[in-house]
Amino acid sequence: MSNRIGPIILIIVGSLFLLNNLGLFNLRSLFHYFGTWWPLILIVVGVAGLIGRKK
Repeated sequence: MSNRIGPIILIIVGSLFLLNNLGLFNLRSLFHYFGTWWPLILIVVGVAGLIGRKK
């Protein structure tokens, strides 16, 4: 499963940039929320990593 994470992230990022270029999505609002909630994202990724290792 871990070998699929990189391509999935690239697809998501590419899709967001495409939607922004087409005027269907505003990246500024996404960056605003990411700037506010990035510590929580790090915590969730860390907890998910710990849970994944135990299995």
